[in-house]
Amino acid sequence: MGTAVEQPVVLTIAGSDSSGGAGIQADLKTFAANGCYGASVITALTAQNTLGVQGVHPCPAEFVAKQINSVIDDLDVRAIKTGMLYDLEVAKAVFETLKAHPSASLRRRPIICDPVCVSTSGHALLHPSALDYLMSDVFPIAALITPNKAEAELLLAQMASASSNGEQPMKITSLEDMLTAAEQLLKFGSSAVLLKGGHLSATMEDVDAVHVKHPEVKVVKQSLHGDNMEILLAGNSGQYSYDVSELVVDVLHELRGGSRTMFIRPRVKSSSTHGTGCTLSSAIACEVAMGYNIEAAVAKAVTYTHLGIEAAHPIGNGHGPLNHLHSMSPLAIPRRTPTNPYPFTRMLIQSTSQIWKEYVEHDFVRELGKGTLNRASFMHFIQQDYIYLKYYARAYGLLAAKSTSFTTIQSSTQTILNILHEINTHKSFCATFGITDLELENTSEATATTAYGAYLIDTGLQGDSSKLVMALMACLLGYGEVGLWLKKESTLENSWVVLDGPGDENPYKQWIEDYSGELYQNAVRAGLETIEALAIADPPSPARLKEWIGVWERCTRLEKGFWDMAMEASKG
Repeated sequence: MGTAVEQPVVLTIAGSDSSGGAGIQADLKTFAANGCYGASVITALTAQNTLGVQGVHPCPAEFVAKQINSVIDDLDVRAIKTGMLYDLEVAKAVFETLKAHPSASLRRRPIICDPVCVSTSGHALLHPSALDYLMSDVFPIAALITPNKAEAELLLAQMASASSNGEQPMKITSLEDMLTAAEQLLKFGSSAVLLKGGHLSATMEDVDAVHVKHPEVKVVKQSLHGDNMEILLAGNSGQYSYDVSELVVDVLHELRGGSRTMFIRPRVKSSSTHGTGCTLSSAIACEVAMGYNIEAAVAKAVTYTHLGIEAAHPIGNGHGPLNHLHSMSPLAIPRRTPTNPYPFTRMLIQSTSQIWKEYVEHDFVRELGKGTLNRASFMHFIQQDYIYLKYYARAYGLLAAKSTSFTTIQSSTQTILNILHEINTHKSFCATFGITDLELENTSEATATTAYGAYLIDTGLQGDSSKLVMALMACLLGYGEVGLWLKKESTLENSWVVLDGPGDENPYKQWIEDYSGELYQNAVRAGLETIEALAIADPPSPARLKEWIGVWERCTRLEKGFWDMAMEASKG
């Protein structure tokens, strides 16, 4: 059983968006999509949709503090993202509670602060009285603040008004301005500033000019063609065409070392941008919780958010939300759990339940369990099974040839050696029914044997080794199921399975005990692990899963055909 993947806990402290595109709703989706466990503290309820904000109802500050303590007292929070704080009372409650908590550690629990002030539609989301508190008390303990252009200008205007040198409020109209603004914003005391450029247009010429002037600034290109990618431009048409003449540039300025980074990407012409800032800051918090440094966290989060816009489907009549789940796909096969340790094998059996039942509970098997199976049927079966085992061994030889590690080569080779050992047992068993070695070797191959064997070899000659594993496991696990079914039935009161009768014992008792016995069931358990490990190591697409199930079903039908052949032999 695989170990569970750790889910770092990330806490969002923000407002609720009734339409689900921004606020804590966007945050929690982002946390889940990026492999984190999300906890939330609601600072305010909003009535909003894709057209705008219709109303705001704040939570009492003391209740906000109680929510924070409830979460931090119990959960091992690895990062905190703050968004809409609404007013001074709520903002103070948030940060005084965080700083006062016994386990408070900004290094262990970094804060990503999204200074949400105004909604895209122009609705005020932060009272002016709270802004000064953010600048003086919140930013100095933040690992990163993530203002957009409008928020940065507002913060810089507050800085200018507080100074006594008569500075004019700064307007951000260019990349050069963004670099200057980020540097100024860093004076509020945060460890880093990410100035978002979604509301500012830029070109590659602008980027190049800034880089020439400031060669120390690192440029990170995302979703843009690099050197020696001309063939990608040849396919830049139709559904997958995009315009790289207009770029979005985000500027990261870190206090440590004074490093500056520009993250550039194509501008996406989309109305699905509601909650972009919430999503980005939440994604950064996730990556920080995972252990990435700020630059790496921003790089990964910017890409995630960009793809969320590109993959969004129109929702609502205004600016719709991103597709927060663009990086996630439903699991075709459930994960292994204590109550379902073999989910893939269960799926294979359930997907072919009718033919599987017809095979396991075949008349051949039933009569074998009763001890009434026609001797000619069984003799024909074991003779053809001897021929089939040659195909089976050769198929494992093909699996060894397809293997890329000594471990898997050894496993396939050991199975072949086991088959060779089984052949001797098989011969001894045949001898008890009067079948000599010479008769075994000279047995004519039945059509059903050729059909099954040829299918195994054909599957093995194809490129996908996983399909061959499906074929081989259908045989191994099928016989294991038959043996266990007969053994279980034999334990029932007044059972129709007769192993030891009043007279002679069941002539097929040894066969039943061989396939229900510990030696063969150990092989079954190894087979179960093999097939489940394959599904985990190489999760199939829906189309590939359908192929795998098809192989399993085909082999089950061929196995049933083997029983059919044996039953027909007694009629000849």
